[in-house]
Amino acid sequence: MKLRLIFLFAALAATLSLVESTFARRNLNVAAPPANEQRVVDGLQRLNPGTVFKDCDACPEMVVIPAGSFTMGSPASEPGRYSDEYPQHQVTISRQFAAGKFEVTFDEWDVCVRESGCGHFPSDSGWVRGRRPVTNVSWDDAKQYVQWLSRKTGRNYRLLTEAEWEYVARAGTTTAFSFGSTITPQQANYHTEEFYAGSLVAASSREQPAPVGNYAPNAFGLYDVHGNVWEWTEDCWNANYSGAPTNGSAWIAGDCFLRVLRGGSWFSGPWALRSAFRSLFIASSRSTDYGFRLARTD
Repeated sequence: MKLRLIFLFAALAATLSLVESTFARRNLNVAAPPANEQRVVDGLQRLNPGTVFKDCDACPEMVVIPAGSFTMGSPASEPGRYSDEYPQHQVTISRQFAAGKFEVTFDEWDVCVRESGCGHFPSDSGWVRGRRPVTNVSWDDAKQYVQWLSRKTGRNYRLLTEAEWEYVARAGTTTAFSFGSTITPQQANYHTEEFYAGSLVAASSREQPAPVGNYAPNAFGLYDVHGNVWEWTEDCWNANYSGAPTNGSAWIAGDCFLRVLRGGSWFSGPWALRSAFRSLFIASSRSTDYGFRLARTD
C-alpha cells in the first residue's frame, strides 16, 4: 500500500510538472523569472508594497504601491503655490496598485513600434535613445502604448490618475518635494539656474533628459518623479480641486481637450517640480520634455 502511494504521488507530481511547463510556454507571465524579478501570480493585492516586477522581458519595471490616504494639493504657506492647487483635500486609495519604477524609456517605446502597437516613432531630438525617457509623445500616443501593453500581457496597464501621481510622488511626505522643502541639482534634473526657497543655484543645467534612474529614488522606490520629463496623467483639466474625486480615480469631467501633466522636466524651473504643481496641455501635443509613467491594477 505504501509503495502504491509513493507511485501515485510521483505520477501526480510529474503530471503537475508537465501542466505547469505547458502553461508556462503559453503564458510568459508565469514562466520562471530571473532571480531579481518577481513573478506576478496572485495579483497585486497579495504582493508586499515595494515589490518590483516585470510582466514580460520588454515590459517596464513596476513597483507595488501600498493603499493609503494623503492630503492632495499645497498649503497656502508653500512657496510657489498656484491657485489651481487648492482646496487641499483628503484622498484615500483603498487598494494597492503598481506604478512605473521609471518613466517609460525609448527602448521600451521602440518595442511597441516594432510590434506594430504604436504608430508614432518619436524623435529623440538628437540625443541618444536607449534608457532616456521617451519624449515627443502626446497623451494620445501614451494611451496607445498602454493599450498595446495591456493586450501583450493580459494585464490592466494605464496612465496614472492625477491623484495617484501626487500620492506616489509624495511617498508619505507633506513637503514641497519628496526629499524636503528645497531642491538641489544633485536631487533632480531641472533648469538649475532658477532659484526656489533657499535652493542652490547651479551655473549651468543639463539641458536634456537624463537616462532614467540617474538620481536617488523616493521612499516608494520610484525614480525621477521630480524633473527629467513631464508625465502625462489620465485626468481632464480642471482649474482647481472643487468637486475633485476623493478616491484616487481619474477626474474625467472638465476640459478633456486638455490633459494634466505632472512632475516638471529638465526644462522647468524648480518650482514646477513640486509635488503639488499642476500643468496642462492639449492631449494631441508633443514636446521634447513630455513623457509618461505607467500604472497597473489587477
